[in-house]
Amino acid sequence: MNFTEKDIKQIESKGLSLDEVKKQVHIFEAGIPFTNIAEAATTDSGIMTLNDSLIEMYIASFEAEKDKKTLLKFVPASGAATRMFKFLFQFVNQYNPDEQSLNSYINKNNLRELSLFMVGMEKFPFYREILASLKSKGINLETLPTQEKVWHFAKAMLDENQLNFGNQPKGLLPFHEYKKDHISTAFEEHLYEAALYASSNGLAKLHFTISEVHEDKFKDEFKNIQQDIEKNTGVTFDISFSYQQQSTDTIALTLDNEPFREEDDSILFRPSGHGALLTNLNNLNADVVFIKNIDNVVVYRYKEEVAKYKKVLAGILLELQNQTFEYLHELDSKAIKGERLTTIENFLTNKLSIKISDEYRKYADRYKVEYLKEKLNRPIRICGMVKNEGEPGGGPFWVKDHRSNQSLQIVESAQINLEDQKQADILNNATHFNPVDLVCGIKNYKGEKFDLANYVDPNTAFISQKTKNGKQLKALELPGLWNGSMAHWTTIFVEVPIITFNPVKTVNDLLKSPHQIKE
Repeated sequence: MNFTEKDIKQIESKGLSLDEVKKQVHIFEAGIPFTNIAEAATTDSGIMTLNDSLIEMYIASFEAEKDKKTLLKFVPASGAATRMFKFLFQFVNQYNPDEQSLNSYINKNNLRELSLFMVGMEKFPFYREILASLKSKGINLETLPTQEKVWHFAKAMLDENQLNFGNQPKGLLPFHEYKKDHISTAFEEHLYEAALYASSNGLAKLHFTISEVHEDKFKDEFKNIQQDIEKNTGVTFDISFSYQQQSTDTIALTLDNEPFREEDDSILFRPSGHGALLTNLNNLNADVVFIKNIDNVVVYRYKEEVAKYKKVLAGILLELQNQTFEYLHELDSKAIKGERLTTIENFLTNKLSIKISDEYRKYADRYKVEYLKEKLNRPIRICGMVKNEGEPGGGPFWVKDHRSNQSLQIVESAQINLEDQKQADILNNATHFNPVDLVCGIKNYKGEKFDLANYVDPNTAFISQKTKNGKQLKALELPGLWNGSMAHWTTIFVEVPIITFNPVKTVNDLLKSPHQIKE
């Protein structure tokens, strides 16, 4: 594939090199192998379970150490809210109340979501805001027939000249309505939550990855709520932001593997998915990093329960990390052998769920030491897992690599060959689901930051087909942040209750109990 001088200038202006783009093209041409799942991780194999005494122990362990640590909460928050309102955009654009009844439209288009929306309208946190907006335009919603009421309500939410929710960052939408007419955003809820588990010495640090065009909106929101939140929690907040960097964009190709070109003949580059955020995470410096998506929040009465399990995961991290660091210092001494090696091997197997290679048994002691050091000296992630309730997305699996070594990984269904019946059966029988609930250790036993780019599996990228200006193209997503980007981390899965997972994927999710003030 030949690139012109103009192409090369465009590539370099994005912070990419020609070699990097050629590597991306090679991935398109060679294709990406499916992930080979050996079995689902379960509570019998790979997922740790908790009881009351363990919960108390890990919380106590975390509380005892947290003020000696730098804590940080990392929240991917760059998404616009467009997908939340997909069925409402369709409704507003298609429905004509003069031509058919609302029930007829719902049945014809199989829009059960719209029925739920219609029944729950008054429970949305923005209901009164919509009423006021319509009233200013001379429309009294409460006097309209039902079908007109629903249409006007949805149009006011989405119209660019009214509330324009579909083009707002999800983190700044009205999420929860409290007493005294206070409406909170997901951004605000993350701050209150962080005060409960991600603060040390009276300081809570949060880092949000956002779209650059929304930075002023987030900063304005923080100014508006900072005084009240700090007064209510007794915690000071240190908020920082970053953007998905252009240097993580990937080239788009035609179906014939040629660069997809815009009308001005420039090459189309696309954002490469949440795996690009590894660069943002790699630029941060903290002892303990909590990772949670922007839309996974709850109203205040559930926050203590959610915070409890974050502390548990952090306690598990610190206990395993302390033991890991102790063993690594021992292995540095070179004098270690015999029974002590066996103790460390058992720790890898029983506590870190690391399957030791069959070849290891043949090694001389000095090579065993090297092997154990390499396995132990890695970033650590403790991942909460919830019981599978049919949600789309990834889950915990034992994955087999090309050398038949097995490791615990979070795998998306798109990475699995569903035409292979054995692979499909393993996926369908999986018991747990990934809610993106991670607590991470990103420093080594010498207190130095790991370079997280060294622990990525490039063979876990995604190729998908998209369209642009009516033309089909192939797009490349980098290995997902908690999928292939963390493939070579030490991974611990822990079963946590479903209350820790309350995402708002569609607007109707705001009607669920964890997002409502009243039972």
